[in-house]
Amino acid sequence: MSTQQSASPEQPAIVPAGEGETIWFDGNVYTVKISGRATNGALSVLESSILPGCGPPPHVHTESDEVFHVLSGQLEFQVGDSRFTGRAGDYVFVPHGTPHCFKNLGVHVAHTIFAYTPAGFEEFFLESGQPAVPSAPVPQWGPEEFAKAVAIAPRFGWEGPSTK
Repeated sequence: MSTQQSASPEQPAIVPAGEGETIWFDGNVYTVKISGRATNGALSVLESSILPGCGPPPHVHTESDEVFHVLSGQLEFQVGDSRFTGRAGDYVFVPHGTPHCFKNLGVHVAHTIFAYTPAGFEEFFLESGQPAVPSAPVPQWGPEEFAKAVAIAPRFGWEGPSTK
């Protein structure tokens, strides 16, 4: 077996706890645990730490289904016409083409595992975020960083309020 960095689609990929490519994105922390490179494009898996008050605007993934597993904290989800609070242990499946968003309305960081199938959207985070620096505070985004992410998002099958 091999770690993801040296994995090929024909080999298992193991990414130990605390490892994986970690980036800062819109005031949050994302770690790619399994990339599409390791699964021949079938699946990607990420960990996230969503700070209080944070979450993406309403958007649609045109190419990938998305599933969330809330590990800790709580996130308010809007999926299609349904609004609900996801708590530790909850799973949320969002088929591609379905408008959705989430926001951490709590006072603690919310932790999730989420996956895309097929893979590819993880590359959006890697391209539009910035490498995380250990022991440094997570930077908050301003209009310039958000505009950069929105500009490249359509290449990865993301449609939001500013990309249609």
